[in-house]
Amino acid sequence: MSTLEEQIDIDVPLGAAWDSLHRVETYPRFVEGVREARSEGGTRTHLDIDTGGRTQEIEAEITDRAKENVMAWQTTSGPDLAGTFSLLPIDREHTRVQARIEYDPDTVKEAFGGPKGFAQATAIERLVRNDLEHFKELAQQQR
Repeated sequence: MSTLEEQIDIDVPLGAAWDSLHRVETYPRFVEGVREARSEGGTRTHLDIDTGGRTQEIEAEITDRAKENVMAWQTTSGPDLAGTFSLLPIDREHTRVQARIEYDPDTVKEAFGGPKGFAQATAIERLVRNDLEHFKELAQQQR
């Protein structure tokens, strides 16, 4: 498994960032390739993802560790992906969002196409960075 870690500071209180992260229906607005997202009760989430012109359905299980301000997720169908979003208060009005994504490069290549090796890692890093930037914009707008 490969691991990618990225972080971004956003200009909203931790509680507002936590709420934005849990609005599953807004995922298409900040996660590249997600066409539709919906909660399927409890901790299950369904995502329709555009993978180079074709739609792939992915199910994920989300687990909150609210006392630690951590949302963990694991795919239960589709490619084997997992990760966490940790929220850390900087001060009363600012929050650091840390994303940690775990993936198998071969599985990602099979599921989504694209480059291999270093080029793939660079592309995934850029994608996650862009998603965090879009999350920042969304969270700050919803404020």
